[in-house]
Amino acid sequence: MVEAGAASADTGEVSPKENVAVFGLGYVGCVSAACLARLGHQVIGVDLSESKIQAVNEGYSPFYEPGLGDIVAEATAAKRLRATNNTAEAVAASDIAMICVGTPSAKNGNQSVDQIERVCSQIAQAAQGRDRPLLVVIRSTVFPGTCEGLVQSSFEGNSNVVVLSHPEFLREGTAIHDFEQPSLLVVGGAEPHRSRVAALYADLPGTPSLVELRTAELIKFSCNAFHALKIAFANEIGALADAQGIPADEVMATLCEDKVLNVSAAYLKPGFAFGGSCLPKDLRAIVYRGRRLDLDLPLLSNVLPANEAQLERATSRLLDLPADTKFALFGLTFKEDTDDLRESPTVALLETLIGKGRHVRVYDPNIALDKIYGANKEFLMERVPHIGRLLDDRLEDTLAWADQLVLAQKPKGDYVEQLRASNLPVINLIGGDPLG
Repeated sequence: MVEAGAASADTGEVSPKENVAVFGLGYVGCVSAACLARLGHQVIGVDLSESKIQAVNEGYSPFYEPGLGDIVAEATAAKRLRATNNTAEAVAASDIAMICVGTPSAKNGNQSVDQIERVCSQIAQAAQGRDRPLLVVIRSTVFPGTCEGLVQSSFEGNSNVVVLSHPEFLREGTAIHDFEQPSLLVVGGAEPHRSRVAALYADLPGTPSLVELRTAELIKFSCNAFHALKIAFANEIGALADAQGIPADEVMATLCEDKVLNVSAAYLKPGFAFGGSCLPKDLRAIVYRGRRLDLDLPLLSNVLPANEAQLERATSRLLDLPADTKFALFGLTFKEDTDDLRESPTVALLETLIGKGRHVRVYDPNIALDKIYGANKEFLMERVPHIGRLLDDRLEDTLAWADQLVLAQKPKGDYVEQLRASNLPVINLIGGDPLG
């Protein structure tokens, strides 16, 4: 480990500098190699392309990216960056091997990991007999399980190799800024190795997210899918606006003004299906009006089916248990702190369980049959006519009867302790850790 370096922006301490081999001098690899060298690390880029190797060694970028040429020139002049096609040379000189090769789509839509397999095989051969640790860091986008499967199997029998996942979040055209001002820095794997990889960026702002190996792999896919989802959503709302003479930019700009619910972490928590009096109704109206305007809105049209699929997954979890299981269902309304039962997914769940002859009793802190009226009560009685025999007034009665607790709503206050003290096995439909 080379000990030269600049002071950390957060602590003022000098951050340790590493010897890094970057495999693949394409877009991600060359940007990563040059920027790591700029941070003071000793970097060797490895590629099969002689033109890329020559470009880097002569101090210029093998492709256009704003600012990259200057960084390559600076790093090569300072002798912190060079390139080669010799894997053995690069591995021998490095303690971290960062793999940045492509994972293009196969014909069936799956990822092709041929390049990763080839590079791992080459590194494994070069690392035979190595007497010090080598961190093999997968920066390429790979599906969860790739590091634990394909990559680790390539180094089977070599106890000095540790495999980690370190996905990149670089956008073409702004890659230098994205590297030096990271909005997200993720390293997956075991300690202390993942912290050592994160320390490569100690001189940059931000706090790294240190997670498990598969988690890191899925985070990258989740980010890209969410970005694509946002683009498709904006385009479908834009099409709906344009068809009615409404300024689409104004609609979306105003939507983004809400930083509490719209542009925020709100709702981005895996859990149960949505319901209530607004979301299902308004989605149906949007889809219907889109058809009347001869608009194809596949994303918006499939939100409700996606919600139904989530409900079906939850239902299957319960139906997979023995037929004589006695379920204590906590929560009946579509969310906590309301008595609104309209389009509650829990009511639909209850309806299915009853229809399948399952044993179930229900407790909801905000529901008493003699205190709900109008459309709310009408909806419940129509869907579950025998609800009076299933709904308990006291939680302790429900828990004493049951042998399986089902959380369909987030408990609060004393209810958390009551549910925890019941010692019943829990099926958590709402996500998170509601019982602490």
